[in-house]
Amino acid sequence: MAVSSSQCLRILSHSPSSPSFECRSDPDYSGSARFEKPRISYRRVPGAAASVYTFGGLSSLIFKFPPNFVRQLSTKARRNCSNIGVAQVVAASWSNNPASGSSSAAASGSAAAAAAAPASPVEISAGDEVAVVDGLNVQLEALADLKNEASFLSSDGSIAVHAGERLGRGIVTDAITTPVVNTSAYFFKKTAELIDFKEKRRASFEYGRYGNPTTVVAEEKISALEGAESTVIMASGMCASTVMFLALVPAGGHIVTTTDCYRKTRIFIETLLPKMGITATVIDPADMEGLESALKNNNVSLFFTESPTNPFLRCVDIKLVSDLCHKNGALVCIDGTFATPLNQKALALGADLILHSATKFIGGHNDVLAGCISGSEKLITQIRNLHHVLGGALNPNAAYLIIRGMKTLHLRVQQQNSTALRMAKILEAHPKVKRVHYPGLTSHPEHHIAKKQMTGFGGVVSFEVDGDLMTTIKFIDALKIPYIAPSFGGCESIVDQPAIMSYWDLSQSERLKYGIMDNLIRFSFGVEDFEDLKADMLQALETI
Repeated sequence: MAVSSSQCLRILSHSPSSPSFECRSDPDYSGSARFEKPRISYRRVPGAAASVYTFGGLSSLIFKFPPNFVRQLSTKARRNCSNIGVAQVVAASWSNNPASGSSSAAASGSAAAAAAAPASPVEISAGDEVAVVDGLNVQLEALADLKNEASFLSSDGSIAVHAGERLGRGIVTDAITTPVVNTSAYFFKKTAELIDFKEKRRASFEYGRYGNPTTVVAEEKISALEGAESTVIMASGMCASTVMFLALVPAGGHIVTTTDCYRKTRIFIETLLPKMGITATVIDPADMEGLESALKNNNVSLFFTESPTNPFLRCVDIKLVSDLCHKNGALVCIDGTFATPLNQKALALGADLILHSATKFIGGHNDVLAGCISGSEKLITQIRNLHHVLGGALNPNAAYLIIRGMKTLHLRVQQQNSTALRMAKILEAHPKVKRVHYPGLTSHPEHHIAKKQMTGFGGVVSFEVDGDLMTTIKFIDALKIPYIAPSFGGCESIVDQPAIMSYWDLSQSERLKYGIMDNLIRFSFGVEDFEDLKADMLQALETI
């Protein structure tokens, strides 16, 4: 392992007479002397400015832990601190030559008491609690779990920035940003450690498909926003939804869903679930009588819908639906991708699970695929166990992008909410627009529901221009700012024509069964300036 001077930890001698510490590019392992792991001991020298941490052959050197080292040694740090935090001790212990006289010379300049001190564990006090650094193994005996100490954060914006990181992060590091832990497996130093892990006496990881420190931070950040006990994050939104169906709906079970939904979800429900004997009742989002009938006449395991839905942005009364389903023993899962955790709190409204395609607003930069499900520990454990079998694990680099994206989530969503509402009103008043679908408009069929359960109406507006397929294509091609692309929720505006983008393989008559008309447009507003987007929209409308 090569270590440059710029990478070395600052190690200072408390004795002015001691020679300065020099760092080699590579430690010298040549010769008969065998390089051994440094022995770490602790002693406080009277009158010294700092505590002295002595190493084998380096007793004169002071190793200074970062100022917030104790704060970051949370219970969860057990799993990684020996790999990351104590690695700093190893780096700090390298001298010009461990076997040469240079380290002896350094030792001779130290206080006699420190030089004579036996190798003993380092005790780092934190009030009445102590963390012990014994050799190269860090054992945390009674440090409180700091997970709940973020309760002083009162706004979703602050939670999105700091949850899972500022307090209680399971990775011992002074980096502001969460490190990307690129590993496929985790090791145990002794079989006893592995057995302790298996019997849940030791917190750790085992295999990359089962968990990753970077991914855990992303999950905890989402849980904090949703007010959930637990969150599992996967490789895509579709991965999350399909694993959820398979985990919670038994063979021969029955589900209820809505007419307006993401097409790939509909395909899974209509073509793959029936192979396991799972049937479905499809209702209009506003049809509560249809829901009651389905619950009465079928052994319903799960009600699943988006709210708002894709692409017509229909809304369901989450509290009413949850009350009806729970009375009949059915679970409720809401796909809140269009709403985001900031605009709508489905769990607080009574839903059992909230699902997101984190690819969209949560990631927010059109650069990552991910999906997540949040809810009770019991339900998420069921989903997580099947997820570990099916294997749609999120890469830790993608988890890092989700974490980074969430730090600006509240800023982006605030801008997108505002732009979308203002543009929806402009479009509704324009003579070349036949209809606008947006829950923030009073003309929307579920505006009263959206107003009751949402704090913002989202950054996506669907509308129909006055024209046919080719007229709509002309309008879209005249736009200069948005990309013609699938997906939504990113910083860049995106526009698509569902008849061509998502339903192209169907005939016009088949598309109409799902309400997809040739002149329908879905516009995802990014974070560009409102006036620029307005001018672009109006000039494009003038071309048709």
